[in-house]
Amino acid sequence: MGRLDGKVALISGGAKSQGAAEARAFVSEGAKVVFGDILDDLGNKLANEINIHSENAKYIHLDVTLEDDWKNAIKTTVDEYGKLDILVNNAGIVINRVPIEERTVEEWDRVQAVNSRGVFLGTKHAIPAMRDSGGGSIINICSVAGYGQSTTQEPAYAASKGAVRIFSKVTATQHAKDNIRSNAIFPGPIDTEMVHAAMSDPKALAERLTRVPMGRLGLVKEIVAGVIFLASDESSYMTGGELVIDGGATSM
Repeated sequence: MGRLDGKVALISGGAKSQGAAEARAFVSEGAKVVFGDILDDLGNKLANEINIHSENAKYIHLDVTLEDDWKNAIKTTVDEYGKLDILVNNAGIVINRVPIEERTVEEWDRVQAVNSRGVFLGTKHAIPAMRDSGGGSIINICSVAGYGQSTTQEPAYAASKGAVRIFSKVTATQHAKDNIRSNAIFPGPIDTEMVHAAMSDPKALAERLTRVPMGRLGLVKEIVAGVIFLASDESSYMTGGELVIDGGATSM
């Protein structure tokens, strides 16, 4: 028996890296998955790859900043697979760190739109579908940037993830009555394209790792394991929670 047998999931930012790993893992654990992104070529390629052995994955175009895209994503999921049990708000962006006084309004707003508004819109439109399904699990991929270690964080990104942290808790308390759980995962620096792009200078990466007691980047599979736990019934008594997977970074 798969840990997600019979469940239907929607994943944002699912065309590559961590989102793609989540889509593969969910299907392998028995779920049916709709995953969205703006990287259509990669998304369609991944769907074809997963569906070599099943018909349990569907890719859709999803710009998380657009409400109509979210409405379509939820409708497609329910139309395709009959319900919605799990939402993984995975999509996110990071930009190069500069002093606050040098950050432009346009850069700030773009980060908030993807990282914060995207989570709000996904949650807003998932709630009615989950209520119709008898409940569900919302998993927000946050960051230690929204939790601590502020001296190392880019301000716009940290602010957006701080918003997600609190929003996850508010969602949990307001919708426990609907049997809808909401939890957040707080990864430390993970071995992904996004992290390497943000810390392209090897010295910057080495400096960042001095603030991780385990002394290494985390692995995508280590985050995916946490996502599957929160998506499954194994975490049925957990809501408003914070699952920190950071190599000990926030302990410093």
